[in-house]
Amino acid sequence: MHTTISPFTLRYWKEKQPVGRTKFGWEGTSPELGDMRVVYPAGRDVPNAIVTDVRGALIPTATFETRGAHTDVVSMPTLNRATLRVGDGLVRMNRTRWALTHQGRSLHMTYLGDAYRLTAINRRAYKLSRQPDAEDPGVVITVRQSGIGSGRKVAVQAAGRVLPADVSLAVLFSGVDRSVLTRRGAVRAGFSRIFNFWADSQS
Repeated sequence: MHTTISPFTLRYWKEKQPVGRTKFGWEGTSPELGDMRVVYPAGRDVPNAIVTDVRGALIPTATFETRGAHTDVVSMPTLNRATLRVGDGLVRMNRTRWALTHQGRSLHMTYLGDAYRLTAINRRAYKLSRQPDAEDPGVVITVRQSGIGSGRKVAVQAAGRVLPADVSLAVLFSGVDRSVLTRRGAVRAGFSRIFNFWADSQS
């Protein structure tokens, strides 16, 4: 069911575990869709895999999982070697790695016949667009991170009438490394992975 939602804010949280990786994320409440919580890394610690999930009162659970050796040296999933699910449904993803513009580097997704596009605005902000079709004008959800340290927060604002799955997808990517959606971010991410692999091999 399509609905109009008010802007809402998710606040940063961090939780040390007795064993395994420290968990991070965002949590807050949408007046129309209730409580929601993003967690990364979510679930059990599994070698060569890292997961982010979002759960909420009135939105479907969504999970983003990355697999590969690089997952042992990152704190959140990356867009490389990733699988995305909303509920029990698989979301198909593709992107152009060598495009020059933010628009060209967008992540394109398809879920239940709807086409989505995730586009970086800058390093700390992005927008998720559900593309219009013959029966629906579509929607754009903008997500912006601000603040530092424990005072960080994520502001979510929608232009248009949303489906619950739209909000799940938009909020989920606040716990995913989106750096490769910009050229500068892709270069930084590449150097960071090289350094982390080298540091890990020396330990």
